[in-house]
Amino acid sequence: MGMQHFSTKDRILHAAEELFAQQGFASTSLRQVTSRADVNIAAVNYHFGSKDNLVNEVFRRRMDVMSAQRLEALRQAVATAPGQLEPVLAAFVEPALAMAQDRHGGGAFIRVIARTYAENNDNLRKFLSDQYGHVPREFAKAIAACVPGLGKEELYWRLDFLSGALTYAMADFGLIKRPPGVTEATHRTRAAQALIRFAAAGFHADAS
Repeated sequence: MGMQHFSTKDRILHAAEELFAQQGFASTSLRQVTSRADVNIAAVNYHFGSKDNLVNEVFRRRMDVMSAQRLEALRQAVATAPGQLEPVLAAFVEPALAMAQDRHGGGAFIRVIARTYAENNDNLRKFLSDQYGHVPREFAKAIAACVPGLGKEELYWRLDFLSGALTYAMADFGLIKRPPGVTEATHRTRAAQALIRFAAAGFHADAS
């Protein structure tokens, strides 16, 4: 199936996401994006204005949905299983798992997230912090309620470790190769379940 079914804006975002996943932000030029999307530079300037803004919009396209899913799952976890840590962690992990399994480039986007850890892009970090910083804060509050003995700084460290491990596992960089006869979806689901158990033990460690 060709890309002609998608709007010009979507084609540009899709091409940029694939290139950022493969090469990172700094190494990807707008010319490469236009070439892959089969559009001219005027179209990129019209829809996005600048490369920085294009980078931000690649994130917004996925992160708006994932953040909303996380917060909704968190709300349900707190309502139905108050004081239980694993449902809170599942609310954080499972929307990322769902995105990694999205057939329309979700796996590429998880690798794009990994690039933000590797590349020091201040503009992008500020954008992510301004737009989505409330999400880890909500999770930190819910985790603190489940693990009251944990200091705030330590809690944020552990949430950061969870985010990094989640990105690593979902981006399929992991050492654990998918066994023969196991689907990609099953393999990732097992990874998510193992990560939730691991993280729960980590948050409880020395927090009495």
